[in-house]
Parts: sequence; C-alpha cells; structure tokens
Amino acid sequence: QFQKTLILPGHEDWIRGIEWAVCGEDLFLASCAQDCLIRIWKVCTKSKQLPETEDDSIRLKENVFTVKDTDMTYAVTLESVLAGHENWVYAVHWQPPFSKDGSMQQPTRILSASMDKTVIIWEPDKESGVWLEQASVRVGEVGGNTLGFFDCQFSPDGSMIIAHAFHGALHLWKQATVNKKEWTPEVVISGHFNSVEDVKWDPEGEFIISVGSDQTTRLFAPWKRKETEVTWHEIARPQVHGYDVRCLAMVGRFQFVSGADEKVLRVFRAPKNFIENFSNITGIPMEQLCSHVRDMAVQPAEDEETFNTISNQYPEVYFQPLILTAELVQRLIKNVFLKEARSFGYGHGYEIFCVACNNSNTVIASACKASKKEHAAIILWSTTTWKKLQSLSFHNLTVTQLAFSPNDKFLLAVSRDRNWSLWRKQDSAESGPVFICCAYTDKNTAVHSRIIWSCDWTPDSKYFITGSRDKKVIIWGQCDLSVTTERNMLDSVKPCSTVLDAGDSVTAVSVSRVLTPDGRYIVAVGLENGKIILYTWKQSGQEPALADWTMCVEMSNSQSHALAVKRLCWRHHVGRAGHNDQNSSEWLQLASCGADHCVKIFNVNRFAL
Repeated sequence: QFQKTLILPGHEDWIRGIEWAVCGEDLFLASCAQDCLIRIWKVCTKSKQLPETEDDSIRLKENVFTVKDTDMTYAVTLESVLAGHENWVYAVHWQPPFSKDGSMQQPTRILSASMDKTVIIWEPDKESGVWLEQASVRVGEVGGNTLGFFDCQFSPDGSMIIAHAFHGALHLWKQATVNKKEWTPEVVISGHFNSVEDVKWDPEGEFIISVGSDQTTRLFAPWKRKETEVTWHEIARPQVHGYDVRCLAMVGRFQFVSGADEKVLRVFRAPKNFIENFSNITGIPMEQLCSHVRDMAVQPAEDEETFNTISNQYPEVYFQPLILTAELVQRLIKNVFLKEARSFGYGHGYEIFCVACNNSNTVIASACKASKKEHAAIILWSTTTWKKLQSLSFHNLTVTQLAFSPNDKFLLAVSRDRNWSLWRKQDSAESGPVFICCAYTDKNTAVHSRIIWSCDWTPDSKYFITGSRDKKVIIWGQCDLSVTTERNMLDSVKPCSTVLDAGDSVTAVSVSRVLTPDGRYIVAVGLENGKIILYTWKQSGQEPALADWTMCVEMSNSQSHALAVKRLCWRHHVGRAGHNDQNSSEWLQLASCGADHCVKIFNVNRFAL
C-alpha cells in the first residue's frame, strides 16, 4: 500500500520529468517543469536524538517525514534551482552511475532538454558546491524553423549525449578527448518510421528524395568524406507534414511536387543556401550544381505574395543562412529545409494518390482516390503558372500511377479498374499541349484481372510495361507516332511480350534508361512479399515469345524488403552517385522503397546481366 507522505511545492507549472540518484549517503531528486526551471531536492536521514539549536543563522527549510512502522526520519531540502532554459523543460536525467573500486559511483551531473532547442549539462562547482551550467556545455539548435527537444540521455560512460526532437530526428554529441568542455555533433541513424510510399532520383542522379506515411519527405545523398569513403545519409527533411505523404515528382533538379492525404499538391524549391551546403557534403562543385538551376534568389511572383502559410508569418530575418562543412552534417536540419513555394491542385475531390512530371518539366499530372468516374479524372497542371491545363476523364476507379513517356509525347495511366489508358500529346498554339486518349483497355480487351499497381516506359518511348496484383507483368507497344487515328492506335498498341508470371502480386515496375550491352531492356519488378527481381527483355520476332524474357537476379532475403515494395526507380545515368566512376559504363543504380520503412539503393553491374 502506498501512502501519501509529503508534498514538495515549488514548480509553478506542469512537472515534465523527475529522476532519483543515490550519492553516497544522500538521495537526490531532480525535477523539471514547464516553468522553465529545474529543481534539485536532497533527502537525508535526520537523527531524532539531536536537539534543535536555536540561533539566528539562515537555514534551508526542511520538510520532515517519518516512515511508518520504523524510527527513520528523513529531511527533504531544496538543494538548488537551475534557471538556464528559456522554454519548457521536458526532460532531466542524471549521468548513470559507474563501477569504481568495487562500488557504484554516482556522478553529480545532470542533463536537461528543453523546447528552447538546447540541451544543457549541469554540475556543482568543485570549490563552492553551487550547481552551475557548465561553461560551453550547451548544445542544440540556433534559429531555424524547428521546435525543441523532447528527451535526452547520457551514454553509460557520460562521454556522449543523445536527444530527440520535435522534427523527428535523433541528435548525438560526443565529448572531445582533450578539451572536456568541447562537444561535437556526430552522425546518427535516421530514416522513415512508417511505410515509404515513393522514391525518386534527381534528374542528374546525385541524390534521392522519398516520401512516406510517417508524414515526412526526406532527402538522401552520398557524403564524400575521403576520396574512397562514400556513405549515404539523410541530409534534409524538406517536408514535415500533418498528413501521410503519398507521392512526389521531381520538377527539375532542385524542385519537387508532393501529394499527401489532402486535396492539394505542394511545391518545394531549394534555396541557394541548401545548394551550397549540398556542395560541401557531396563534393560536387558549386558551379556544376548551379549550371543546372536558375537563380535561387529570384523573388516570388506577385501572385505568390498572397500565398498564405505559417512560414510567411515570419520575416526572412529570422533565418540566418549558415555555410556548413561535411563534419557538421548533423547540423543541417534547419539549413537544408527546401522552401515551400506554393500549393496548387485545387480540383481534386479526394486525397491525392499519384503525381508525375514530364521530362521537359512543363506539365504536372495528378490523380486522387476515387470510387466514381467523376473523381477519377487525371488533371494536368502548368509548372509555369501552376494552373489547371486539362482534365482527362476515362477511368472509373483510382488511378494508381502516371508516367510520361521519355519523349513527352504520351501519358500513361493505370488504375484500380484493371485497365490502362494512353494519352497522346497534341500541340496547340493557343492553349498549350492538349492530350487525347489514343489507346486503352476495357472489360473486353483487358489482360490484367486485378488492380494494376504500377507502370513505366522503355527509354525509346516505344513500349510501356504494367504490373498487377494478378502477378502478371506485360509489355505493350508499339507506340507509333506515325499512327494518327484513335482506331489505328488501338489496333497497334497490344501486348508485345508474353505474360510474365512474377510469382506474387506485382506492386512496382521500373525500366532502366540504359540497356544491356546486347541491347536488351532491363526491367526491375517489385513484389508484395518484398522481393525484387531483375529481368531483361527484347522482342525477337513478330509474335511474343516466352524466351524474350530472361530472369537475371532475384534479390536475396537480406537484400529484399521485409514487406511490400512500394516503388522502384532507376538512376538515369551510368555510374554510382558520389563515386568517381560517373563515366563508367559498368554500373547502374536502382532505388527502392517499401512498406518496411526502408529505402534501398542497389548497385547493378549491367555487363553481368
């Protein structure tokens, strides 16, 4: 039975953390609260035999209590009040005790984490015994658009401290071996903590961006520390959303559009500061990066001035650009946020499900969840004005993926209604590009018997591939630009391959932009069980033949995803990102993401295929 013994008043707001420590014969209690203060209480035994001496000396107030059924009396005094944080203090922890000369020693050091974006180490002064904030041992973030820390911990030996923050990151600092008051940031694990829904390479193949059901968009890039040492890290979290993020499309190199469980699309653009930091980390010269992008300091258009977001309520003076070196990769959180340029897409009735951008970065296509034909329309948007260009209505249920052909002449859509539709671009001088439906499958001509999850194009824009829950992978073609009528196009686009049975539900397909040395298309197939299989295909005659397919590699269990593969994406260039083999014709890279929270990058030797 627990019995109420004593109340310790002092804090003036919610108490957020509390922790005991045994120091010799005394017991210490540390508490922190939303009043921005930390209080340390000392509990010691009080002898009943000693009479109270009456004098005029100033003494700390004692709260005395006796343990029932014993003669033990204890006195509780306020040892110290630590005032150093400027916002709610969420956590307070003692450094763990360690073994010395056969007994456990408790260091008198406290670690606290606060919403003011700092973590502080406190310890008593060796001469006076007064608790002080250790000089220079205040770590954390300065400025930026992030909130503070929720919790913190010492490592067992006290040489490292770790904290986790509002924006979803772990932060690690390590004590210098020479100057004990110097703490440096270290690299920590990171990544999605829920299903990763989509992944894309940047057009130049230097980094990847992924989105997931953990409501974040993350940018991963190779960190080149030495000439031969290249490791991949999350270097930016461009979007921390309030909705699960479903899809994204790259619009050029340093701009992307994302779609989430909301009815609008959002555009993010890299500021110049991001590109500078990206150059420092990856080792890519600034001149090479900037040759592919327009001036990032361009002022927004007049119609963007009224774009109403929370971030626009704070002037730019609150953000101070910081030039970072590779050794400060963990300090990037606030300096590598890509700026949300605007939102658009007001026209969808339900949550956005898929989005795609053409290769000339002029048109965005998007679709939302739908159970009726009126909601299943594909909407085209201009990347110049971000206004609606056209609505393409054909499917009866959700369009699951969209893909523009590499030559930008066609738009392919696959759907839950088990059909695909092919739209051909018609240039119009007055209203810009207009797409018309030139081929499709219906209930009479459909080959797939279940939902079609994924699609992609061959690099020559002649064929496209579809993958379905019915375990089938089919290549269709040829898409001939000389065919002008819808009827002729319907007749010309038919299965060019035999039906490939992948062995399990197909959830992702992707065709490499680079062929094998003997001119075969390289096809990656992702399955619901997490497996990834690489095939090559080449049409050998007029009629489809099973021999046209060759299975090259089936990823091992350790290489595969533990749950369904959500998306596959080939790097468009030969060579490996971050390495000096960029001009090598040997290596290809394949990025994949899955429901197991993982993003994976595979090096594929195309000569070995």
